[in-house]
Amino acid sequence: MKSGATLGEQMHAFVSTLFPICRSITGAGVRATLSAISEHLPGLEIHSVPSGTRSFDWTVPDEWNISSARLTGPDGQKIVDFADHNLHVLGYSEPIDCVLSLEELQPHLYSLPDQPELIPYVTSYYQRRWGFCLTHAQRQRLVPGEYRAVIRSTLAPGCLNYGELIVHGASEQEVFLSTYVCHPSMANNELSGPAVTTWLAKWVRSAPRRYTYRIIFIPETIGSIVYLSRNLATMKANIIAGFNISCVGDERCYSFLPSRNGSTLSDRVAIHVLEATDPAYIRYSFLDRGSDERQYCAPGIDLPVSSLMRSKYGEYPEYHTSGDDLKLVTPLGLEGAYSALRQCLELIESNRVYRASVLCEPQLGKRGLYPTISTKSSTAKVQTMMNLLAYCDGRADLLEVAKTIGAAPLECVGIAEELARHGLLESD
Repeated sequence: MKSGATLGEQMHAFVSTLFPICRSITGAGVRATLSAISEHLPGLEIHSVPSGTRSFDWTVPDEWNISSARLTGPDGQKIVDFADHNLHVLGYSEPIDCVLSLEELQPHLYSLPDQPELIPYVTSYYQRRWGFCLTHAQRQRLVPGEYRAVIRSTLAPGCLNYGELIVHGASEQEVFLSTYVCHPSMANNELSGPAVTTWLAKWVRSAPRRYTYRIIFIPETIGSIVYLSRNLATMKANIIAGFNISCVGDERCYSFLPSRNGSTLSDRVAIHVLEATDPAYIRYSFLDRGSDERQYCAPGIDLPVSSLMRSKYGEYPEYHTSGDDLKLVTPLGLEGAYSALRQCLELIESNRVYRASVLCEPQLGKRGLYPTISTKSSTAKVQTMMNLLAYCDGRADLLEVAKTIGAAPLECVGIAEELARHGLLESD
């Protein structure tokens, strides 16, 4: 990593390092990825859950690992090779070494007619099969004859791995950050989340903390289900806000997907930040869910978890294809998402319920809070200050007050802290 690199450049370099690793929901690729993250986050605890473990309605599957795979044509020429791109193999393919005709081969091939130059990402986690993924242009050039399919993989009892970092604060109440580490070489859908989450964790460790932070790196779906099955009671008791962090690396837009509840602290904070960061952000419904918010917001779980993203999964053309590469994810895109999520955490840390500690309007001048020269900007600040005092009645939190008076939440944080220093506001 070059000296003096920006945060975005640091994160992009990290994404580039992880990009070649073949990850899945289990296996050596997940462990290699967690090991690389732990180099940035000493103390990251890597857990192992054995295959066959029941977790709610699910069972941890056998572990999958792959060393090589190649499909060759009638003349012995290479059609696709796992060594060239790890998307070329159907995820969780069982081992195979056979010769078959083109007609017999076709059911084992996957391509995208609408995106003929891209390799699709396809998996079969819970049903045994094998296959190759290739561009549709390649597929159309295949000729009749005999093809040899070789996949050197193993499917055997092993374990599911995930990483967990607990950063303690002054309170046992928790802020929850979750991202996944289970996709092969895709940059936005996979690696932007772990990179931004890693750098957020670094910041959390370096900053004064009111809350405790629970930060996890898991395989999507089965990982969140396993984690919840092992930690649900503590999470329900302590978590006050949380974010599922995925698809946070491009520069096209900002997106927001709320919790099922829709009005949690996480939802309100994210909306405030995005309205200030990018008023044209795209707001989705929980009906558009597709990542681990499905588990965190499920009935009976009901955690206050939402998703702040750049281009949402499933909504950009390169999604789940070889087009989701290191050019799609940029330093600027990563740093923008990091900044927005960090502002969310800062707001959560600063949000309080204040109440005015004097009756009627306070005398600001004798406390040095009233400007001696009236300008447009000073008049606006005084107006915000007086409006904030008028609505700090011990019932509404600072986010709600900011919304009511039409002021930026972070501006209200600064004003409230200043008023509290002068004894005009108090909080529990």
